[in-house]
Amino acid sequence: MDTLDLARWQFAITTVYHFFFVPVTISLVAITAGLQTAWYRTGKDKYLRLTKFYGKLFLINIAMGVVTGLVQEFQFGMNWSDYSRFVGDVFGAPLALEGLLAFFVESTFIGLWIFGWDRLPKKVHLACIWMVVLGTQLSAYFILAANSWMQNPVGFRYNAERGRAELTDLWAVLTNKVVLVTFPHTIFAAFMVGGAFVAAVAIWHLVRRPGVDTGAFRTAMRLGAVIVIAAGAGVALSGDQQGKVMTEVQPMKMAAAEALYQSEKPASFSVFTIGTLDGSQEIFSVKVPYLLSFLATGTFDGQVEGINNLQQAYEKLYGPGSYNPNVPLTYWTFRLMIGVGMTAVALAVLLLWMTRKGREPHRLLIWMALPLPLLPLFANVFGWVFTETGRQPWLVFGLMPTSAGVSPGTTSTEILISLLGFTVLYGVLAVVEAKLMLKSIRAGLAGTSPPADPSGPDDDSDDDGSAEAKPLSFAY
Repeated sequence: MDTLDLARWQFAITTVYHFFFVPVTISLVAITAGLQTAWYRTGKDKYLRLTKFYGKLFLINIAMGVVTGLVQEFQFGMNWSDYSRFVGDVFGAPLALEGLLAFFVESTFIGLWIFGWDRLPKKVHLACIWMVVLGTQLSAYFILAANSWMQNPVGFRYNAERGRAELTDLWAVLTNKVVLVTFPHTIFAAFMVGGAFVAAVAIWHLVRRPGVDTGAFRTAMRLGAVIVIAAGAGVALSGDQQGKVMTEVQPMKMAAAEALYQSEKPASFSVFTIGTLDGSQEIFSVKVPYLLSFLATGTFDGQVEGINNLQQAYEKLYGPGSYNPNVPLTYWTFRLMIGVGMTAVALAVLLLWMTRKGREPHRLLIWMALPLPLLPLFANVFGWVFTETGRQPWLVFGLMPTSAGVSPGTTSTEILISLLGFTVLYGVLAVVEAKLMLKSIRAGLAGTSPPADPSGPDDDSDDDGSAEAKPLSFAY
């Protein structure tokens, strides 16, 4: 492979690996804050112990997210220096806000929360974790604002002499129509992951350790399932709005997502399509009439532009060349994103049904513990692969092709060596992450021991208070 292909592979691998931790961090900190709020308002010990239990898992995850995120940023200078020079003046503002404001808030109040259990008043300590929640939300928004500028450039002027984009309106960048629909969609999708993770861990304890903290983990299991269902509804609603904005600003991405080669009015939604190996034309397709027109335009008779028609228009606008993304990859990642996410919601509904009215968790639920969090996590990943590959061949849509962004002085050998190095390093970090997570999950809630009688009362009432007395801390 040439330098461009290797640079793209490296950025894709490190970005996807980093994103494994992002949705868990965004959602788990908010769920932890909600559990601590429940303890503050009710005084029930189970909420305190759940707060410390899931809070520790959150801390392990965010540490890995920070490390992998830093490596991702290094690539802008390593492999994509021409891209960095082109977008630097625009990206500088939102990324500076993310680092100096959002991440500063996160890191400061995480420290206060970890070490403030026995030192801060309960109300002040609770405010600390909610400030961490605010920091994660702001961080996500500023990063998405930068990414949305790549999808729909606004608030800039092009300096032909310097060959770069220059920021003219920060507010336009921060209120880009793409980020306004992408942010809620991403946050809801993250909460699907966090809710599924909370429920899956609780399922494991309920099935493998019956009688130990049954009341607390039953609460966590059903809370997690409700979060998955509610967040799934939010994903669907925000995704509908996102599809309409995408059709407006990136019609080629929508056409590729549907493998729609010729413009249609009204347009049918493709449930299943088989095309040629090069993705140039459709061979067989199963379609739902009128549905694509509604998803793309909000009306059942709206026109949706096809790939071939857009290719001709782009050739006139931007010059000769192919402006088609990888159609099979875009098409199938879009469907996997939806299908896998809907499956996670269906499992959450099934989980609530099987444990309704105080029913004991069946041992068969243990088979749900592994796929439940992985399904929404992979749906998130498929969504980002779709978002980024559907923009190709552009790094910045309509302004900078991907081929123009790679560092001119970087060689294929250098990228390959760093790619292999990152692969080994990330493999080691994955083992460390898994061991820390599994060790903390198996340890269970703080200050507990198996009861003499497994059929004894659950822990809805307060115990000896040992969970409250022990600070939330651990060492790597």
